[in-house]
Amino acid sequence: MTALADAASFSVRPLRVLQPLGWLERAWHDSRRTPVVSFGHGLVLALFGWLLLGVAHHRFWVLAGAFSGFLLVAPVLATGLYALSRAIERGEPVGVATVWAVWRSLDRRLVSFGLLLALAGTGWVLTSAALITLLAPAPVLTPLDFLRVVVVNRSSWLFELWLMLGALLAAPVFASSAVAIPLLLDRPIGVWAAVLASWRCVMNNPVPMAVWAALVMGFTLLGLASLLLGLVFVIPMLGHATWYAYRDLLAPPP
Repeated sequence: MTALADAASFSVRPLRVLQPLGWLERAWHDSRRTPVVSFGHGLVLALFGWLLLGVAHHRFWVLAGAFSGFLLVAPVLATGLYALSRAIERGEPVGVATVWAVWRSLDRRLVSFGLLLALAGTGWVLTSAALITLLAPAPVLTPLDFLRVVVVNRSSWLFELWLMLGALLAAPVFASSAVAIPLLLDRPIGVWAAVLASWRCVMNNPVPMAVWAALVMGFTLLGLASLLLGLVFVIPMLGHATWYAYRDLLAPPP
């Protein structure tokens, strides 16, 4: 009941349909204010993605699991970007020290949330593996097998079914994490209360948050399709924008 009461105590603001575009505009201004630290976040995550590709590029399910966990935990890894936007908003000095102060605190709530997201990623990979193993006309062991047997195979609807299942599982993860991490950074609230507050934000603004989810997915796909080079720019844009999503959705405490 405490988590429910804490989540219900927040006043959720209504959004305009295209208000998420304004978050990206403000994110670009923040990235320009702190280019080294902001784009440094993107570079580090892109390098980590290249490391995953190098280690598991011939093992499809290992690669799929690694990237699923990587993409789901990325919002936690972007906590430093939220801290930068908060400092800019407050008129405080910003730099590497701003980010270091967040990570040095080793906030257990952020660690717990990251583990929950990693668990969700593991669940998706196991579910996906079971679906394709049961329904694919041939074994899928490498990324090329997945492309040949599932994606371009026009004799079945397996790829469309796989995409629908992914969307079905991604929706609750998005609703749980839309503003939860900036909220945990900014206020002394428990993990479950932050998750419930994030759900309230999404449920009260379904269309604008659907627009935001589409933007997040689109930018992420562009980052991945560019051999991960685009993540250098995508990560700071989405990270800073998430802070402004939180600010516009939840009224500040009295």
